[in-house]
Amino acid sequence: MKVLKIATAGSVDDGKSTLIGRILYDTKSLTDDKLEAMTQKSKQKGFDYLDFSLATDGLMAEREQGITIDVAHIYFSTPSKSFIVADSPGHIEYTRNMITGASTAQVSIILIDARKGVVEQTYRHFFINNLLRIKEVVIAINKMDLVNFSEDQYTTIKNEIQYLANISEYKGQNLTFIPLSALQGDNVVEYSQNMPWYKGETLMHHLENLETEDVQEISQVRFPVQSVIRPKTEAFHDFRGYAGKIYGGDFSIGDPITVLPSHTKSVIKSIHFFDQEYTTAKSGSSVVIALEDNVDVSRGDMLVKTNEEPTLSKEIDATICWMDKEPLKASQKYFIKHGVNDAQAKITSLSSLIKIDFSGVEDHPSQLLLNQIGDVHLKLSKPLLFDSFNQNKSNGSFILINPKTNNTVGVGFIR
Repeated sequence: MKVLKIATAGSVDDGKSTLIGRILYDTKSLTDDKLEAMTQKSKQKGFDYLDFSLATDGLMAEREQGITIDVAHIYFSTPSKSFIVADSPGHIEYTRNMITGASTAQVSIILIDARKGVVEQTYRHFFINNLLRIKEVVIAINKMDLVNFSEDQYTTIKNEIQYLANISEYKGQNLTFIPLSALQGDNVVEYSQNMPWYKGETLMHHLENLETEDVQEISQVRFPVQSVIRPKTEAFHDFRGYAGKIYGGDFSIGDPITVLPSHTKSVIKSIHFFDQEYTTAKSGSSVVIALEDNVDVSRGDMLVKTNEEPTLSKEIDATICWMDKEPLKASQKYFIKHGVNDAQAKITSLSSLIKIDFSGVEDHPSQLLLNQIGDVHLKLSKPLLFDSFNQNKSNGSFILINPKTNNTVGVGFIR
């Protein structure tokens, strides 16, 4: 069954958890005991309705405050597709959690409270979705029941978001606008009778009709080697294979490849997945690849198709989303984690602070604060093999780690 990875985003109390709970309820994905517990808890709170947010808000602090703090991953299925939803928090101080939730998503749902319209967090989340190059974005205009299902209010918000899309750098994004009420169920799974002016799909119809192949990243193929497989059994006495995950494109038997950084050349002999063999392995597949020649390949090396080599350099220009309370400043040193490789990194310059409302940049800021985004230049202790994030998401991103605290302090997108 095909799997679609979804991330939710939105400001505080826009109804993200309620929307996911409503989807779980309407698709009959909640167990009887979970539904009974939600019913009892809703009555204890004095609600005369079922509080759907209880289906996802798992931490005690979340249930008490009625907010989302951690990134919750929810799994459910329909007859045609499986879904993994990352329910991210809406508070500004938890923007880093939203980045984490959206980093592996194929589709993003940005919720907007119909009463409040586009707010600061909407700008921030829309900007991050552009930065992450998420192709399919659903703008779910929620709580339409509280504005009397007004088409004018829906159109006003739609025009504001469309303006942001027009001035953004990423033009490959598909925006879908859906007016809904998560609490009442309007246009979530079933069509709403309260908004006859809306002629589009319901949220679930739209998600089910999305083809996972259409939202996959397509680029030059990259295969970072995670491990060398040497079974040394009677059946595989001389077998030597290389385990990892394919990113960007496909590998097939007979493809000429180059091993980096040694630039040794060979040809793919076989592709294995557990006890099966394939002639072609697609992007996203975790496989073992065997080569025609006994070449020196170890963890951290990369297999690419010949003449499709990435950049090899000890210097990187990148856009950084800062995720630590201690500000980022030029000349500071960190560990950089890029795929299966790591190195020491020094911030040699902080060239700009990017304004998340698409209004421009501030040149040469003195520092980056928590949740701010800026352009930096890094020097590394050893060369890394990388692409720009626009060319290959997996090979064009990295994280920065504070060597003193071991905390992940930043996520970077190579330019």
